[in-house]
Amino acid sequence: MSTISTQLRNFKEPTKDQLTHVFFSIPEVPPVPLKDTEKQVSGDIEKMEINAILSFGAQEVEDSYAGKLHLLPPYLAFSSLDRKSVRFTLPLSTVRRVERLNARAGVYALSLSTWHGMKIIVQLTSLRPTADLFCGLLREALKAELQRGHMKAVKGFVKTCYSEGLVSLSGVSDNEREDGSLITETKEGCPPPETEFHGGLGLQFKFPGDPKKLREASKIKLWTTYLKNHGRNLTLLRYPQCTRLVQVGLPNRLRGEMWETLSGSIFLRYSNPGVYDQLLLDIQGTNSTSFEDIEKDLHRSLPEYAGYQADEGISALRRVLQAYSHRNPEVGYCQAMNILAAAILIYMSEEQTFWLLEVLCDRLLPGYYSPTMHGTLLDQRVFESLVTRCLPMISDHFQAVDVQLSVASLPWFLSLYINSMPMVFAFRIVDCFFCMGPKVLFQVGKAILKINGEKLLQIQDDGGFLSLMREYFASLGDSAHPESPDPRTRAITRFQELLLISFREFAVISDETILSERRKYRNEIVNSIESFSKRSAIRNLKTLGRFTKEQAGFIYDALYKAMCEVPPPPDVAPPPSLLATNDGNQERAETRISIPTFQVFLSEILTWARNEKIVINGFQQRIDREVAEHEFIDRLFYFWDTSCKGSLSFQDLVSGLDGVMLNDLMENIEWFFNLHDKNKDGYLTKDEVLTLSESFLFIFRHEIGDAYLGAVSKFMTNAFEYGDSLLPQHTDSKTGSTEPQAIGHNQPYLNLATFRMVVLADEVLESFFETDLSASFRLEPVPDLELPPASSGFLGDLWSNIATQDNKKMFNRLSDELGKTIGKHQVIYRPTIGRFTKLEEPTARESLISPPAKTTSSGGSLDTVVVSGSSSTLGASIHDNGPSSASVFSPMPHFKAVNAAFMERTPFAIDDVGDDDDDSDLDMVHGEDDDQVMDEVDAFLEAHDSGLTEADKEVAKDLLNAEPVK
Repeated sequence: MSTISTQLRNFKEPTKDQLTHVFFSIPEVPPVPLKDTEKQVSGDIEKMEINAILSFGAQEVEDSYAGKLHLLPPYLAFSSLDRKSVRFTLPLSTVRRVERLNARAGVYALSLSTWHGMKIIVQLTSLRPTADLFCGLLREALKAELQRGHMKAVKGFVKTCYSEGLVSLSGVSDNEREDGSLITETKEGCPPPETEFHGGLGLQFKFPGDPKKLREASKIKLWTTYLKNHGRNLTLLRYPQCTRLVQVGLPNRLRGEMWETLSGSIFLRYSNPGVYDQLLLDIQGTNSTSFEDIEKDLHRSLPEYAGYQADEGISALRRVLQAYSHRNPEVGYCQAMNILAAAILIYMSEEQTFWLLEVLCDRLLPGYYSPTMHGTLLDQRVFESLVTRCLPMISDHFQAVDVQLSVASLPWFLSLYINSMPMVFAFRIVDCFFCMGPKVLFQVGKAILKINGEKLLQIQDDGGFLSLMREYFASLGDSAHPESPDPRTRAITRFQELLLISFREFAVISDETILSERRKYRNEIVNSIESFSKRSAIRNLKTLGRFTKEQAGFIYDALYKAMCEVPPPPDVAPPPSLLATNDGNQERAETRISIPTFQVFLSEILTWARNEKIVINGFQQRIDREVAEHEFIDRLFYFWDTSCKGSLSFQDLVSGLDGVMLNDLMENIEWFFNLHDKNKDGYLTKDEVLTLSESFLFIFRHEIGDAYLGAVSKFMTNAFEYGDSLLPQHTDSKTGSTEPQAIGHNQPYLNLATFRMVVLADEVLESFFETDLSASFRLEPVPDLELPPASSGFLGDLWSNIATQDNKKMFNRLSDELGKTIGKHQVIYRPTIGRFTKLEEPTARESLISPPAKTTSSGGSLDTVVVSGSSSTLGASIHDNGPSSASVFSPMPHFKAVNAAFMERTPFAIDDVGDDDDDSDLDMVHGEDDDQVMDEVDAFLEAHDSGLTEADKEVAKDLLNAEPVK
């Protein structure tokens, strides 16, 4: 059995609106639809963007920045001109007041007050009518949010966020250890502390690493100050200092909330209250192949962490993965997903982890955790391209010694480095990943290779490469300059050096660079995956029958093309059997096609299963191909459905074609007889004889001349004559004449021997069963299917919108009508047997027709010419006859790397939970000075341009003290 997917060919380049939603971490579609009454009041609110200058209400806290303000109901978003200095995404339900400010003449400014008491001043710098339109749309959007009742939901939601308690005067740290975990031991007679804040397993089993070495206290102090001034959770404003603090490393207790805030999964959790709990109820008592795969990997998910040595951690991980696979059956469960979920659960609750997985798999890393892992393979190809461009010596050496870069780099990307390096360092990279996007994976990967460049030039095989990487990751906590006399220089670790090189030397790798490279290599990866899937499907066949692997490949190609044109219904798992045993051999879901897809498939390999007509109208000559529909094709579908499932698998198609294509004369006659013998009793009824004659007429419908029509007429005459002669004879007592006994139309009438005798009595039918029937099935290479073109600018998009199939059909209809008007319209149907016409197909469409076949010499006087297109225009063959060249991308090493990398994770001592004992040596180097925590990233921070002149800054400063318009 095999599963065949055409999903990769359905990929479309993201639109501008989709890219905007991704940039601002906004869910694509609001999960909660409006009620009918709300739709009538609010209507569909338009999106809009406008030039603006953002000023912070608190004086001397932040500079003003020029950028664009986006109204994306139900969100309001802003980004600075450089798209990296400042940005925010605010749910409109968190906006408490909007006022227009009484400013200088010609200045149009708004003051926004948020749930957390922040005052944001936005100066709209577009023309007055544009600004008025934006304000009107903003007013309507705020009214719609009020009607939905979302503004009331904010109060209850923010109570689940740890940052609320952190900035309040409640003193949440009283119940926490230094690393952020909760103190569960209580004094006698005192109840354990209760908290509404969401948190992960680390609250109970402690967080990885030593809190003193991680400087948790200083990080908490710095983040508390930032969150007080710049908002938190739903209303966080991301200024340059936010990125700076993230690069230093998030404190353990705040990490989970910041992950969901930076990634945007907090908006999904906010918009979908109770959805996760309902999913857990829905999956109770259910089972699937994904659930079985999850169970196998549960105890291999970060087993060194104490939380996954206990039932609490394993159960939480099971629930999250099962809920995700149930909600997203097309993705289900993929290896490595357990590593991500296990790592996230250390810092986040189950519900938070579930929604973060949604964002990771759907938006941040699309295709990474799909069944084909096409996203991972594509990014590996992009990474190899970037290494070749920036580190050519390493790339050339790897090619010379045949070392696969992806053997090590694929696990890095797939697990976000969690499974490769100590967790305390991997989580620092994950912090940057959620803050700065997927480009971080590429920047860090290239920095790793550059730092180890000299040693990499000495390796000779994959084993040496992996060994060198393990040694480097184990030493990330060591000093990068152990011989330096300066103690501050000696304090710089190899991990800090890694971040320095990543964000300084490889800052040129941007999101646009990654998107451009993905477009460049997507077709190559798709073709590689399809070729691999094809070989796997052929290898998984239970039997090839009399076909070779090459011929089975042609069948697969025709099936795949049909599935692209008419997608089959979704894969459905087989129903549970009452006699099923738990031996692990239960039947898995496989791709099966229905009648519409089967009709298209058959039209690809069978001449009489399609209608081909040559249209000449005085302006063009073309060949139109249509899929034929007839009861005979439906009968063939059910004849091949031996398992009576109402659908056909790849194996069914191979076995069915094997039963007819390679037969001799007598076998073909018997096959045709059995096809019409509905109850399989060895006899045809009179009705079935008539149906069989209609099948003959369908097959010969486009043949030129009367030879085939006469043959069918003669067949019917002989069939009823011979059939009646075999019936019991009845003698009329009055006349003495003998007549066959009358029988019903559904009674056995004609057996196989008689049918064979009737067929052999006609020279045309004998020739058809001897050669033409088998020859009408043509297994030949299918031209390579074209993938959707990548976006190529305005002109390319314009042409792709014009040159659509619908427009081509419209042009053909127009030319046909003009041809009819001038009397030059002519339609010629191509014969299905192909014996009576010399018309050839135009060169432009020759790829649609099979290559020339040998002229069949059959008995009779029907000397004809076989029609076929030239094989010179056929696409390249897809079958694999030998080893591929070095330039061909193969997914096999990647899958092997995944299996090897995720079977076992190297334990690192630095991840062990530290105690609270004093570390005097550490204090001498770091102390508890908060400024020294920030020094870690000062070396690679980029300058941020506000995009404002001095005059603009003065205007923005005046707005801080402006009064609202009365």
